[in-house]
Amino acid sequence: MHFSVKEDIIELTSKWVGERLPDGRPKVSEEDLEELRHLTLEEVWQPLYLRGYLNQFEEKLMRLHKDTRKLIGRAVTCSFMPARPDLEETVKAIGFKEGRNGTCNQWVIDTLVEGDVVVADMYDKIYEGTFVGGNLSTAIANRTKTGGAVVWGGIRDLEQIEGIGGLQLYYRGVDPTPIKNFVMTSFNAATKIGGAVCLPGDIVFGYGGGVIFIPSYLVKEVIGTAKKSHVKDIFGFEMIRNGIYTTADIDIDIWPTDMLNKLTAFIKEDQRGEAFRKIDWTREYNAAAEIENK
Repeated sequence: MHFSVKEDIIELTSKWVGERLPDGRPKVSEEDLEELRHLTLEEVWQPLYLRGYLNQFEEKLMRLHKDTRKLIGRAVTCSFMPARPDLEETVKAIGFKEGRNGTCNQWVIDTLVEGDVVVADMYDKIYEGTFVGGNLSTAIANRTKTGGAVVWGGIRDLEQIEGIGGLQLYYRGVDPTPIKNFVMTSFNAATKIGGAVCLPGDIVFGYGGGVIFIPSYLVKEVIGTAKKSHVKDIFGFEMIRNGIYTTADIDIDIWPTDMLNKLTAFIKEDQRGEAFRKIDWTREYNAAAEIENK
């Protein structure tokens, strides 16, 4: 038994082709992370759902800041279970051999780098299951710069944490007790947050009351599909406001050629379409033609 093993992480995320972080996690580019910040949760969710990734979203979470900020970053995963003396002794011995100090949750936070997000399954333990408090939340903010954590368990020191700039947390509850009577079972392996599955290096996308875990190898595909949905919504809302199309016209899977022509003209001519002018609509035109030529 070992924790955060580079070879295991590479094997677990074998569909990823590209640069990796020193620990073996896929290194999704900063450019792609920035692209995701301009998309909505529903736009990101849809291509995953259509791809058969049905267990990537969890909404039964509280959030630290109830504003418009998004939590986006590369997942560092860890899982825990209730303490058992012999297992706890074994885990501590392994950690000592690997040069890890402090408690298991500190082991994880000590490895974070810029752009990371902790994803911790504390088996819904809130009383004595407070994965972070003021000190560790400060360390997360300092190490990740733009990150935070998703905790299927508790947090403490809420008033202190709320004052930490640039931090966003998703969690199950708040309790004043310190963390105890727990043991780590995995670090940078597959983990679970409620009904959602997360692998190390997945991209965490948190907004509102929910969190999505995007498989690293699908990030570019998700962005491409989501950007199409985004600009179609901008265009569609404009057409509905002006009485050019009805909601029934807009809410169909395959738009007809004349509507696609209006969409591409809008993207070319309207300032709101500037960020979407490199999108290729060939597939959509082909789908429309197939229906129209029957």
